[in-house]
Amino acid sequence: MQVSAERKTIMNPNPDFLEVVNQKKIYFKLAITVFYAVGILGMMVPALRPVFQMLTPFHLLLSLGILLLFHRDWNLGFLIFAAAAFILGYGSEVMGVHTGFPFGSYSYGPVLGFQLFEVPLMIGVNWLLLVYMTGNLFRESIANDWLAAALSASVMVLLDIAIEPVAVALDFWTWEGDIIPLSNFIGWFGVAFLIQLIYRKMVFDKSNVISLYLLLHMAAFFVLLNLLL
Repeated sequence: MQVSAERKTIMNPNPDFLEVVNQKKIYFKLAITVFYAVGILGMMVPALRPVFQMLTPFHLLLSLGILLLFHRDWNLGFLIFAAAAFILGYGSEVMGVHTGFPFGSYSYGPVLGFQLFEVPLMIGVNWLLLVYMTGNLFRESIANDWLAAALSASVMVLLDIAIEPVAVALDFWTWEGDIIPLSNFIGWFGVAFLIQLIYRKMVFDKSNVISLYLLLHMAAFFVLLNLLL
């Protein structure tokens, strides 16, 4: 069941603009493929790796920008979801870094850019990006909000399993004792589930023709780097 009170439109793109963007989606898909392929090559080559590590925040922002370019409904419900995803995701990381709950004991390196409360702001962007893309997977196929949120959060855990070794190798963050604890994945599921429920309950047009394509490329990026680094 979704909250119908959030249907008021705040700012929607011009329909003609959306039509043009959709007509050009093949070019955006090509750009995503090239972008992620170059990123894999850059991270593989030791001489180039520091440059590509420095570019990681721009990589995240560009991915989010492309995703939102194809988003159709900028109503209040969407804005509430987007703010909640950023704030709850970021806030959980701040709490994790300073208390060890809910993920475990870890700290961030300098790679992800500007930090506030010892957590890079890009982490909030990453939470928004991942929740949106994984939530989009079950937007039509699963009617029950709780089940859809659980499935989407589970996909996020699978992604995190692929992300963690690469993130540690590239100095995104480090774990106490160099061991990724089980609590990380349990905490990841819990926070993701909460934000996924908000995604489901807020009423806005969740169709996005680029979301799955981008998600597959991000997953492939980390899976391949697990094998190549």
